[in-house]
Amino acid sequence: MSRLRKLHVAVLMGGWANERSVSLMSGEGVAKALEGKGHRVTRIDMDRNVAAVVAAAAPDVVFNALHGVPGEDGTVQGMLDLMGVPYTHSGLATSVIAIDKELTKLLLVPRGIPMPGGRIVKSRDLYEGDPLPRPYVLKPVNEGSSVGVAIVTEESNYGNPIRPDAKGPWQEFQELLAEPYIRGRELTTAVVGGKALAVTELVPKSGFYDFDAKYTDGMTQHVCPAQIPVEIADLCKAYALKAHQALGCRGPSRTDFRWDDEQGQAGLFVLETNTQPGMTPLSLVPEQARYCGMDYADLVEEIIEEALAHEWPAKDGPGA
Repeated sequence: MSRLRKLHVAVLMGGWANERSVSLMSGEGVAKALEGKGHRVTRIDMDRNVAAVVAAAAPDVVFNALHGVPGEDGTVQGMLDLMGVPYTHSGLATSVIAIDKELTKLLLVPRGIPMPGGRIVKSRDLYEGDPLPRPYVLKPVNEGSSVGVAIVTEESNYGNPIRPDAKGPWQEFQELLAEPYIRGRELTTAVVGGKALAVTELVPKSGFYDFDAKYTDGMTQHVCPAQIPVEIADLCKAYALKAHQALGCRGPSRTDFRWDDEQGQAGLFVLETNTQPGMTPLSLVPEQARYCGMDYADLVEEIIEEALAHEWPAKDGPGA
């Protein structure tokens, strides 16, 4: 039985970001789950007229199933705030900070959450020489889902220095974040309802956990719960919850880690906290929720419940 009263939910998905296809899968999964619970659903594939479409739909709440810019960077959140429409997931300020990997470091590292060092580099400067000793990682400052990530090793075919004609994120982005490469294992922890759920280890069948590995069935093995020492699992959960709270996240978040298992606790590093984690059949938050005894439809309703519990400004405020 649904714990929620019957609602009209607009599921906002699609858009024009690199992660459009993933967002459409997330949104359709959410929409079907809500309809199965008896809610009225309006599917909105976001375009430039999204404000008018949302206003015409007049939903009780928007389920934000967007990934990437502008659905994850505060732009859509600010629009919905101005419209006085309640929505799921994190708000404007949190979204602005969390999608920017450098801003996230500035907030989390002083609070005792370890993250890799590194610096912002101009893509054109990579053609003159390496910004860090190899191996290192290059990634866009404000993209998610491992979009545009490159691992530069001594043996890489990018060139030394990197060639302008070599395929990589330097061809798409003017600035990149360069970080030391951390050997070891890929871990992730979801936070839902103010609780850290579990730790999953991601084991790509080949290469590393990039966009294709995340969203192509069979390319990555999910080990949940991760077969790691209890103290490492506890530390992942503690860091994920601390990051969630420090950033001011609402609804679900997912914090990703690299763990150098030769270094024990000192080898665990937070890579980022994702405020719009996927809700596809391969996504990690639904998987961890299921491990904790919550099915997909109940998870969707839990996210909406948390959104509606937030103190939203009255719609009849100044200028209404």
